[in-house]
Formats: sequence, structure tokens, C-alpha cells
Amino acid sequence: MAGAGGAGSGRTPEDIAAQAEAAPDLTAAAVEVMPPEIMAQSLGQYLRAWFARLKSGDAGLLPVVAALVVVAIVFEITSPNHRYLSPRNLVDLFSESAVFSILAVGEIFVLLLGEIDLSIGYVAAIGGIIAGLLVQPQAPPSDYMHNWPWVGAVVVAVLVCAAIGSVHGFIITRLKLPSFVVTLAGQMFWFGVMIIILGQAGGFDVSPSSPGNQREIYGIVYRYLDVWLAWVGLAVIVLLIGGSMWMRDAARRRSGLVAPPVGLTIAKIAFLAIAGIVIVVICNIDRSLGTLPVIGVPWVVPLVLAVVGGATILLERTQFGRHMYAVGGNPEAARRAGVGVTSIRMWAFVISAALAGVAGIVAVSYQGGITTNFNGGQEVLYAVAAAVIGGTSLMGGRGRAIHGLIGGLTIGAIYNGLYLLSFQVQYEYIATALVLLAAVSVDALARRSATSGGVARV
Repeated sequence: MAGAGGAGSGRTPEDIAAQAEAAPDLTAAAVEVMPPEIMAQSLGQYLRAWFARLKSGDAGLLPVVAALVVVAIVFEITSPNHRYLSPRNLVDLFSESAVFSILAVGEIFVLLLGEIDLSIGYVAAIGGIIAGLLVQPQAPPSDYMHNWPWVGAVVVAVLVCAAIGSVHGFIITRLKLPSFVVTLAGQMFWFGVMIIILGQAGGFDVSPSSPGNQREIYGIVYRYLDVWLAWVGLAVIVLLIGGSMWMRDAARRRSGLVAPPVGLTIAKIAFLAIAGIVIVVICNIDRSLGTLPVIGVPWVVPLVLAVVGGATILLERTQFGRHMYAVGGNPEAARRAGVGVTSIRMWAFVISAALAGVAGIVAVSYQGGITTNFNGGQEVLYAVAAAVIGGTSLMGGRGRAIHGLIGGLTIGAIYNGLYLLSFQVQYEYIATALVLLAAVSVDALARRSATSGGVARV
């Protein structure tokens, strides 16, 4: 072997040593790109490493959070009577953003794989229609298509949407057709189905004066948690999430494994508690315009948080999530490692469609019903925009559920602010397009900076 590497190749040992010395230190490079929360031994080290990553172009959630703050400041200054940041408007903003956020979280599962689902807007409509029609009281109780309990109607609607997603996923994965084409066809197909189902009536309503189960659907957005229940719920959430974070990190430290510094864990728990307290305080301020008080956290807020939390656990704490990131990063390498690439891709479209069904039910609640004028094409564009604005990459392999929430809030903030200023819908599209373009530009520049930095180090 020595002869093959030395005399047989005409190179001396000194040449080989010099070449090895000049070669890049791959181990050092790997250490350099490790996340700061993994490598840092203290909160100070974490902050220094975070600033270093920020300078190199890896800004994380900072750009979209900064954009959200700028949007809030601008609209607070320009809105009539400076009411943009009033409790009433902020709670309205939370409700308006719910559909965008849930759709975006579902879309992220597909975007992580470098795919896209253009059908979720009208799949959402199908979900909302099914839930709304099943609770209608027009037919006698013996008719199995009406007078359903609202929980059963919601479950059936979500399952039907999941089945729709499985059909899309089957065509994409088994017939090897592009997801863009399949889901674009799905968008048109389910738009037609929506019109057929609604029929000549053109739609239906749900309202606070509707009979029992219809009123429950309406109450998803317009019913509020009792004040004491909101505080108890917040305490339980902080204890569960914070306790889980603390015990997980502590267990890793006891086992001698790499774990975030204690100060960082405490800071995350404190931030979670403070953010929750701010939201509950805002929602528990009386927002009435008449004699009856309007107080409490809308039911849709914990619903959205449950969707984001569930998606986060699925993506970041399970084998399925690890496989999804692996397939999105390098499908061939994932396949060689034994990952079921086909099933992962299939499940991504199932989850996307199921969450679209949830978003459609929320949309029916928020709008007080649904008509054939439901613009599913606009909804899917906002969902993709929200995911990308939040920080999910269109190239696949990078994205988190929280990106859907932050991006949805950004879309909702723009929508809400322009509405207060009495701008027409075309300006809403223009403003959203500019924010989307800015987000994609930041993502492209960050990738270019990271790539050029890596080349320079080598």
C-alpha cells in the first residue's frame, strides 16, 4: 500500500504530507456550522455565536419578526385614531390570521420536500362545506347527512380532506407526476366540486342565532375562553412545555451529551411565559362597542397554537420528522439510508390536506358561512407566502412549524392594517407581494453568503 501511494505514484512522503496539510479541515468546518445552542457552554457564548451567524447571513426568524414590528409601528401611526394596536383590533388580527397560519403550517410539510400543494385553498373549502352541511338542521334527525354533533362533523370533514390529500399524494408518488401539475389540477377540480355541492343556494350561513351545532361551528372564532380558564390554560402550557424543555436538557447533561446552556433554557421558558401573559392580558381587556362586555381569548387562538405545537412535535421530536428533513435535504441519500421516501412524500400531502380541512372550518366560522365566492386560489397563495415569509425554504430541507405561525401573522397584519386604512384589495395583493419578494431575497442572499463563506474558508 505504501508503494502504491508513494513510489508507485511518483510522489515522495514529503509531497503527501504537504498535500494533507493544505487540504481543508473538514472537522473544523463541521464544528463551525454547528448551531450555537449545541456548541455554546453558556448564555454569553450562545449570544456571541448567534451574532456570528447573523453576520454570516443566517438571520433565522429575525427578518420576519423585524418586519412584523415595522408593520405594527407603521399601521399604528397611520391608522385612524391609532387603533391598530388596540386590544380589540389585535384580537381581530389573531382571528384573521388563523386561516393563513393553519394553511401555512400544512403547506410547510410539503415545502420541506421541495414540493408544493396548490390545491389546499379549495380543499379547505371542501372541509368547511362538509362540516357546515353536516350540522345543518333542515332534514329530519333520521337523515344521516344532517343534524350531526359538531365534533363529529369536524372529524369527518378533516378525514375527507386527508383522503383527498392521499389521492394527490398517490398520483404524485406512484405515477411520478409533478406536484405542481397534480395539485393545480386538484385546485380546479375541487373548485368545481365546491360549486356542485353548494348547488343553487350558493352557500349557507352559521351565526350566533343558529341552532345548537351550527352555533358551535360559529363559536370556533367568536366564542371566548373564560378569564380563569385562559390563565389556567396558560399555566398548564408553560409548565408542560417549559418542564419538558428543562427535563430533556437536564437529562442530556447528566448523560454527558451536548445540551443547550442552562441560561438559554431558562430564557426560552421565560420568553414563553411572558408572551403568553401578554396575549392573555390583551384578550381579557373588554373589547365591547356596546353594553355587553366582550372579554376572553377566542377559542381559535388555542386551536392555532395546538396545530403549531403538534406540527412542531411531529417535525422536531419524532423519527417521521427526521426522515422528512432527510428526504427534503437529499432524497437519494435518505433512500440509501433506509428511509421510505415514497411514504414520507405521501404523508406530507395527507397532512397538508388534513390541516387545510381544519383551516376551512375556521374560515367558515370566521366568515359566518361560505358561498361560491370563496377564493381558494387566494388562500393558497397566502399560505405559500406565509410559509416562505416565515422562513421556510422553497428548495426543501429547511422549515419549521413556527414559520407558518409567524408568516401567517405577518400576512394578517398587512391585511388588517390596509383594511383599517380603507385600501382596496388590490393594494393588499401588492403589499403582500413586496413582503414575499423581500423574504425570498433575504433567503437567497443568506444562502449565497453561507455558500461563499464556505468556499472562502476552504
